[in-house]
Parts: sequence; C-alpha cells; structure tokens
Amino acid sequence: MARRKLYTAAALALGLLAWAAPAHAQNAVLKTTATGNPQIQSIQCISFGPQGVLLIGDGKGRQIVAVATGDTTPQKWTRTEIPNIDEQLAGRLGTTRKGIEIKRLAVNPASGTAYIAVRKTDNKQDLILTVEGTGKVGELALDNVKYARVKLPAAAKGDTVLITDVTWAGDRVLAAVQAKDTFASKIFSVKGPLVNDAEGVVYSTETYHVAHGRWETKAPIRTVLPYEQDGKNYLVGAFTCTPVVKFGIDNLEDGAKIKGVSVVEIGNGNEPRDMFTYKKGGHTYILVSTYRMFHSRAPIGPSPYWTVRVDADLLREADKVNEKALRRVKGDTKPLTDRAVVAENFHGVMTMDRLDSERALVIRTDDKGNLTLQVLALP
Repeated sequence: MARRKLYTAAALALGLLAWAAPAHAQNAVLKTTATGNPQIQSIQCISFGPQGVLLIGDGKGRQIVAVATGDTTPQKWTRTEIPNIDEQLAGRLGTTRKGIEIKRLAVNPASGTAYIAVRKTDNKQDLILTVEGTGKVGELALDNVKYARVKLPAAAKGDTVLITDVTWAGDRVLAAVQAKDTFASKIFSVKGPLVNDAEGVVYSTETYHVAHGRWETKAPIRTVLPYEQDGKNYLVGAFTCTPVVKFGIDNLEDGAKIKGVSVVEIGNGNEPRDMFTYKKGGHTYILVSTYRMFHSRAPIGPSPYWTVRVDADLLREADKVNEKALRRVKGDTKPLTDRAVVAENFHGVMTMDRLDSERALVIRTDDKGNLTLQVLALP
C-alpha cells in the first residue's frame, strides 16, 4: 500500500525523498490529537508517514485516521520467509485461514515492523495485525490510542465511499477516493500537521485512459504516491486498466477538477494494488504490483498477481503523454519498451511495501493458494 512510502532513513540516504516529496517532508504528521477509540468502521487501506504514524483509510466512516503507534525502535529482519502466514495471522485471532481476508500490508519505516490489515469474515471486523522481523505476530489494538482523524466531505447525499489508497506527502495527507454511488474518481487532501476532527478538500479527476482511448472521470485510482518536480507537487496514481498518471495538486480550490497527465500504460485488463519507489544502479524506479482481472486474456506469468518496474523518469515526460503515452506492450504480450518491464521474481505478490533500500516485504501466493510472507530483493 504502503505503501509507496517514501520516508525511511534508507530513502533519505539515497536521495529518494528529494525526488518524491517536498523538502519539508519531515514535518510532524500530528498537531492536535485525541486519546481513546477513534471508532473506525472499516480499514480499506493503510500506509505510514514519519515517526511511526499509521494512516488508515476508513471509507465507511468517511474519515482518515492517523494513529501514533509509538513503534519507532529499528529492528532487523532475521526471517526472510514465513510460510503459511495466513494461518499464523488467523491463529492470533482465534480462527482458521478461511476465517480471515488479508487486505493490505504496510511497513513502518521507523521500525521495520510489518502492519497487515485483516478482516475477520465471520463478523466483518477489520483489524491491524503486526509481524516483527523475528516472525512474532502481534496486534495493534485501536481501543486506546493517540490519534487525529480528518473527515471526508460528502460527495453526494447517499453516497458510500471507498478509499483505495492514502499517503503522507510531506506537508499533507493525500488519498484516492471513489464515490461508489456515482463512480466518481476523486482526490482528498488535508494539510498537515493534522488537527483532530479537521476537514479536508476533495478534487475530481479527469484522466486519459490510454488503453480505452478516451478521457474519463469515473475510472478508479487504485494506488498512489507523492511526487515533486521543479518545485511543484503532484500525486501519482495507477488506475485500473492501467495508466500511470500524475496530477498537479498546488493552488487548487475545493471541488476543482484536476486533469491528469498519463505517462505510461502498464497493460489493459489489470488492477494495480501497491506502488512504491526505490533507487538502484543510479536510476529511480516505480514498482507496481497488479492483478490480472480478465483471465481470458493472455497471462503475464504463472499467477494472476504480477509486478511491473517502471522507469520513474517517465514522470518528467512532456510530449509523449495522454494520447501519445508509452505502452508497455502491444496487445497483451509483445513488449514495446524496456522502460516498463515485468519483475519476474515478484510473480504471485498480492500486497507489498518497501522494506529498505534493497528489499521489499511481500505476501505472495503460489498456484495452490498457500500464502508466504517473504523478503525479496528489489528488481
């Protein structure tokens, strides 16, 4: 989700922060807080800001909740693979692997602890479980925490809301929001440091869907990350079917429509799940995990879950955008570029986040449905 999270010490050492977020990205996330139970009604997405602050997207409750976890002591990952992670998570909750749904994974950059959003299927309860580098499973209890929540304005009377992703962008929280009754794609923004019970602003999006060959306002942004270019702030989003798009977010009025700039199309018939940046060999990349929605199409690999590595310099493209944007493949299979390529060692990855400058932490599935928490080298 997690997503996508640009605030580890390793990232600073690599200069990633300057690439991805404003220079004041170490601003405190929280200003005024409450202590107690934030009354979260759903956990649709999670990610981390600095200082161990967990961001929770609660669409059912029409809110984003920032929780001070207090988890700021760095630890090492001595386990590189934990088989049957679903059984271990379920055991913590007193149920079986069939009794839970794993929704998202985020790595706390302050400590290296994995936080996993889980739903119990019997009572539809959403919870946050943790996994330490030793393999120890715990739980982040939300009944008595220090938190700040920000409210989402109502898109329209009767709308239900899906928050597909949330990220800390240095001086603000940004989230991708889908108004499910109207299927309108929106971006939510609230300036930090966060004041408890503050309200943010919402912008509508218009995006050129490269695979569809038309401008659209309803396609959902599935995963996001912040980006700064030449002193200007952007939100980068990956959409279903699957353009990667940047949106300028400076000096916008509440309710404004943002016209995105599509820079690359990963492959039609896929749904992005997680996205983050990293640096390797002097180059910056965006790693995007995806799910093959249409199984009748040619497979990408041995699993419907697959991952693509995108050259981050594409975000600086000015001419070959929107109608002229780069496509990863022609049709379903013929590669057209080496600037967006399949990461073969990430086949089967269902959810992921960057662990450090060289590795990712993932939950992956095999062809028999077994789930493993695994540390993988970045491609």
